[in-house]
This record gives sequence, structure tokens and C-alpha cells, in this order.
Amino acid sequence: MTIWGHALHCQLSIFNYQFNVIMTPIVSIIMGSTSDLPVMEKAAKFLDEMEIPFEMHALSAHRTPEEVEAFAKGAKDRGIKVIIAAAGMAAHLCGVIASMTTVPVIGVPINSTLDGMDALLAIVQMPPGIPVATVGINAAQNAAILAVQILAVGDENLQQKLVGYKESLKQKIVKANEDLAKVSFKFKTN
Repeated sequence: MTIWGHALHCQLSIFNYQFNVIMTPIVSIIMGSTSDLPVMEKAAKFLDEMEIPFEMHALSAHRTPEEVEAFAKGAKDRGIKVIIAAAGMAAHLCGVIASMTTVPVIGVPINSTLDGMDALLAIVQMPPGIPVATVGINAAQNAAILAVQILAVGDENLQQKLVGYKESLKQKIVKANEDLAKVSFKFKTN
């Protein structure tokens, strides 16, 4: 790096330091343990793409119940608008959080045993008055999309980002069909 390149790098570093914005999370991603992180990263990546400030925590309904209670009861006052909670096996985390807050909770069943069916049924079968919106097994990205859709109800800018995202999904299928049209088989008719 030249001296001028180094000077420019230093100036940019100072600029970034001086104008670093402190973000307040509006979405919480909660998982029973860090073993759920490979699944929950998909939610984090989507929230990042949509420029939604979020936080991530590992909390356990069974091993750290006091921390879960403090988190759930304090979420609204901290500005959290949606909670995405992931759990496997008995999957009590999502329902326990939902029982202690009015913030919407989206449950992500984790495939850890029984192909994730135990977690799916535990999360989706909540008693009356304690709803947990539930996505498919390991469907963390859908949980994040749902969270953004909830947030976008009162945010036109976010609505437009979702429109753009959904249009990109459409374009992937259009491109896939263009690619499939080039595939040749003796008895292929299109």
C-alpha cells in the first residue's frame, strides 16, 4: 500500500469511527443453544439483507429459566417488536417466551430428534391465549421473512424491500425455466 493509500485508509477508518451509528435491535433471534446457529443464521442473513437491526441470544427454558423470564418480560420495553425463537425436541422455549410477553413470537422447530416433528408439534400446539406463529422445521429464513412482513405493516420502505425480494424470487424461476428450455432429451417436448 502506498503512503497515499494508507492515508486514505486511515481517513476512512476515522470516518467510520466518528459516524458509527448505534443500532437498537427491533428483532430478537433466540435459540436454545448455539448448536441451533447453523439453522438460525438464515434468519440473521435475511434480516441483515433487509437492514433490520437484530440481536441473537442463546436461552434455555430448562437450563436458564430466570434469564428467559427476564428477556421475555423486558423485550417490549427494550424496543423489540418481533421475537424469532428456535427450539428442538420438547421445544418449550417459544411458548414460555410467548407466555410472558405481548411481542409476537415466531417459532422455528429445530430438527434435532424425530425429524423435528416433536419440536414442530410442541411449538404449534400452544394453549388458547398463548399464540406462537410457527414456520416449518428448520425454516429460519421464513421466520425472518414473516418477521419483516409484520414490521412492514406500518413501514412503506420495508414494504418496498419485500416487494423487491419477492420479485427476485420470481426472476429466479423465470431464469430456471429459460435454463430448462436449453436442456435437451430425445423425448423432451418443450
